[in-house]
Amino acid sequence: MNLLDSRHADELAVLVALQEQGSFAAAGRALLRHPSVLSKRLNALERRLGVRLVERSTRHLHLTDEGLRLVEKVRQASQLIAEAQDEAAQGASQVRGLLRLALPAAMGRRWLSPLLAQFALAHPQIVLETEYSDRFVDLVGERFDAAVRIGRLADSRLVALRLGAHERILCASPAYLQAHGTPLQPQDLEAHRCLGFTGLQSFPQWLLVRGEQRHTVVVRGPMVSNDSESLLTAAAMGVGILAGGHWLMAEHLEAGRLVRVLPGWRLDGSSGIYFLRPSAAYGSAAVAALRHSLAQWFAGPGPWYGRHERLSPDPSPIPASR
Repeated sequence: MNLLDSRHADELAVLVALQEQGSFAAAGRALLRHPSVLSKRLNALERRLGVRLVERSTRHLHLTDEGLRLVEKVRQASQLIAEAQDEAAQGASQVRGLLRLALPAAMGRRWLSPLLAQFALAHPQIVLETEYSDRFVDLVGERFDAAVRIGRLADSRLVALRLGAHERILCASPAYLQAHGTPLQPQDLEAHRCLGFTGLQSFPQWLLVRGEQRHTVVVRGPMVSNDSESLLTAAAMGVGILAGGHWLMAEHLEAGRLVRVLPGWRLDGSSGIYFLRPSAAYGSAAVAALRHSLAQWFAGPGPWYGRHERLSPDPSPIPASR
């Protein structure tokens, strides 16, 4: 039996109204239905259940024991449904409940996990379920509430908030540059030991951009990996030149373990860091609170930029050739 079947619901509503109103005429007025329609609904209910629910005469009616028990159960079920709807409505206004989040692996672990810990402390009624992965998750199909993604967004049914720019740069350790020299032009990279990140869409090509200039090089080197953090370790130890997000290399740059290579150039041009959710309609208060926290966290150039660094181009960029 499907209790949410509209026909069954109408039949049960008739039974409850008869118990409350005491007659077909009064129940009809309460339900805005003709008494003959109510009589047909009641007959259908009794046939379906195979039990007499109402004893009626020309002047009076009363519910049988089975009818009274069924009415009591229907009222209990109605109360549970009302409570469930109230709870769902409160979820849109109260910061609580389960939040399932899809986060980029390396950036998520390094830069988002502290924010999420702060968020959990500030909102103890929220349970965070996080997946750190570089795979492209299906937010709707896999029932994620929100995600943070890096790169360029294709047109989709998702609602996106751009948290900030994503700048990919080239870096190497001072020891590597001392041993192998410093590349001065993008084509010089072809003679260098470059570390390949297979998660880059254009791998093994690096598209370098400076203003309107574009230059593509095919890089080779001693290490290739789908894990950017392992390549970062190798770059800091002098194994080769690494291309990656500024967020990945910021701390090593600040400490002097890495330095910029070809500082006037960027990899792949501009892209962004985005907060995504499946729908603009009926979003929960918990998702809205996380969105606000992320927007504050990424306010300005980004949380990983040092006091003397900016996301804008270098102070003296080389003009693009015409």
